[in-house]
Amino acid sequence: MSVETVLEPGRAEKNYWRDLWHYRELFQVLAWRDISVRYKQTVIGVAWALIRPFLTMIVFTVIFGKVAKLPSEGAAPYALMVFAGMLPWTFFATALGEASNSLVGNANLISKVYFPRLIVPTATVVVAFVDFLISFAILAVMMVWYQFLPGWQILLLPAFVLLAFAASLGPGLWITSLNVKYRDFRYVIPFLVQFGLYISPVGFSSSVIPEKWRLLYSLNPMVGVIDGFRWCILGGQTPIDWQAFGLSLAVTAFFLWLGIRQFRKMEKSFADLI
Repeated sequence: MSVETVLEPGRAEKNYWRDLWHYRELFQVLAWRDISVRYKQTVIGVAWALIRPFLTMIVFTVIFGKVAKLPSEGAAPYALMVFAGMLPWTFFATALGEASNSLVGNANLISKVYFPRLIVPTATVVVAFVDFLISFAILAVMMVWYQFLPGWQILLLPAFVLLAFAASLGPGLWITSLNVKYRDFRYVIPFLVQFGLYISPVGFSSSVIPEKWRLLYSLNPMVGVIDGFRWCILGGQTPIDWQAFGLSLAVTAFFLWLGIRQFRKMEKSFADLI
């Protein structure tokens, strides 16, 4: 039996998206490797996924709820409102950080064998999703503690998880592709995460934003994600500004397109630069 090898200019480029499916097992291997490295033979890995959002929730509840006396969403406890915002933000921050450094961290693999490089940063987001699931357990306990039951909107929560995935993957792809050539970009991520935490509705409700600033405020893609999470978890206690949500959705789509475009543009040079 003979095997025919076809060498055709642009063939790999033409079949790129098909190759993503062809290499799906590699995606699973990389994702499982990242998860096992993070959690295997360690206690702090799992504990940190619980401690970090919980402590941040306490600080924000004291500062914004007790000191500044900002309003909560309807009758929802302020701590519950804050934690419902912390869930998507922590997922976004972790996914962005992991994806942005993924290519440099897998330099040996990238320089030795061909596969669609898009698999690498996408697989790292799975680690952030595992952290999200662990933190969600705290939310469930809090809802039992406050005797707060979600409405039918909770069924739409997976859609907003996918939106958070897209919001983190777009900038992550853009920065990780630039980080291969310009290593200084790894210092940008902590600044973006720290700055974004305070301009996103994590410790406060979007309802406190004046109407004249709402358009500018909604250019932050995490506004739509966090408001959507709260709408799903707190139900009718937190209505969505659909105009602002649409703008955040458009910005998320733009950054995802920009990230994929920049990544694909530089992908051929990764093996040489890394």
